[in-house]
Amino acid sequence: MAEELEIKLSIDPDCIKTVLNWLLTHPEAAKGGKKLLVNCYYDTPEAELNRQHAALRVRQAGSHFIQTLKTRGEFVGGAHRRQEWEWPVAEASLSLGLLADTPLGDNINLARLAPVFETNFTRQIVMLDDGKAVIECALDSGVIKSAGHQKPLNEVEFELKSGDPSRLLVWAERLARHCPVFLNLISKAEQGYYLAGIRAAELSVTDSAVSTDARHDDFDCFLRQLSKAWLTESVVSFDGVDVQALHAEAEACGLGQAFSRVAGRLAGGESLSGVLSDPEMGQCQLGMLLSRQASG
Repeated sequence: MAEELEIKLSIDPDCIKTVLNWLLTHPEAAKGGKKLLVNCYYDTPEAELNRQHAALRVRQAGSHFIQTLKTRGEFVGGAHRRQEWEWPVAEASLSLGLLADTPLGDNINLARLAPVFETNFTRQIVMLDDGKAVIECALDSGVIKSAGHQKPLNEVEFELKSGDPSRLLVWAERLARHCPVFLNLISKAEQGYYLAGIRAAELSVTDSAVSTDARHDDFDCFLRQLSKAWLTESVVSFDGVDVQALHAEAEACGLGQAFSRVAGRLAGGESLSGVLSDPEMGQCQLGMLLSRQASG
């Protein structure tokens, strides 16, 4: 069992090439391989894994197959932190025996696991080594598929391989200053479950993994409301969010005007998709997180 720490940004498909070119302008970057990843996710008919905030998949990359189990984990300082179990397998089907010594072994009837959805995408890797951390940057472009339905998938992931975890946010914020990005709390698995109609992602404003005081509650709540609106293609709710407190925080890190414009557009009922085409959304999300990280 290992621990995964990553920051995930949703982007417009037209920005994939822009992001790649930007990364490769940095001397810290080295272009890696590009490959097609075909991922089948499994659950029981009652979606028991989803209810336990776990995701189970078998991934095919060329002639290789990897079975992976991930917990939902927690959202910490802009990054997702999860437990992860990974095993090479011989073919594109589950090896149930490998799950016996995981949290699923005692809680799930493993024989009832069946395919639910797929996430299939091309992944371009860029490795970043800035002397403080080694980060794998993955540019993913493809689709999520379930029962004849599909939705686009376009993301940039910064995953820590070694070194200082704070560098994830530093690189993500730099990218936000270069092109529009959206800090998204919705995992690929949660997107797949939602497309399959099994269960909407639970991003309850009271379910905070990063809240240690009222200030953190407001910002965490705001990020979760944004991600929930992104997933459901609905108007952003400001319930439980002290917008004035967030504006004061944004003002303190030089983002007051940008935050006012973003919050004003959303409060006026503008769709999130329209706001996301403006780079100020990602700049506010990541800039405010970076300021909080710097202040400890």
